[in-house]
Amino acid sequence: MHDDIYWMTHALKLAKQAQNNGEVPVGAVIIKNNKIISQGQNSSIIKHDPTAHAEIIALRNAGTYLQNYRLLNTTMYVTLEPCMMCTGAIIISRIERLVFSIYNTNTHHSIPLANLLNTYKIKIHTGVLVKECTNIIQNFFFNKRIK
Repeated sequence: MHDDIYWMTHALKLAKQAQNNGEVPVGAVIIKNNKIISQGQNSSIIKHDPTAHAEIIALRNAGTYLQNYRLLNTTMYVTLEPCMMCTGAIIISRIERLVFSIYNTNTHHSIPLANLLNTYKIKIHTGVLVKECTNIIQNFFFNKRIK
């Protein structure tokens, strides 16, 4: 059985792919029965779509895979704390568990994400591969600033 580090490593690979495409480096995978059923990476710039966040793409793909909009008994792994749009989609999808690496300190929510998701009985775990996920985000924005 794989663990949180294993799945977050996969999400981090997707974040690196997003970065190589000029996107903010965020990756997401959705797991059911210890198997990847879906994945996504930020693609807003390439797709000209403000909703093409890693989480939204992964949720859409998982719904197609399961042939259901309810993603019961699934876990989402994402490299960065979801934004409010993605949080709402996670709630609606009925994801059982959310694992994210680091908090988004630039847009951290006035209502803590954990409180909102706990209201909907979504289990949260944070702090997986913090160093690696922090480095990729910081390096991305550092390189943007110096260009």
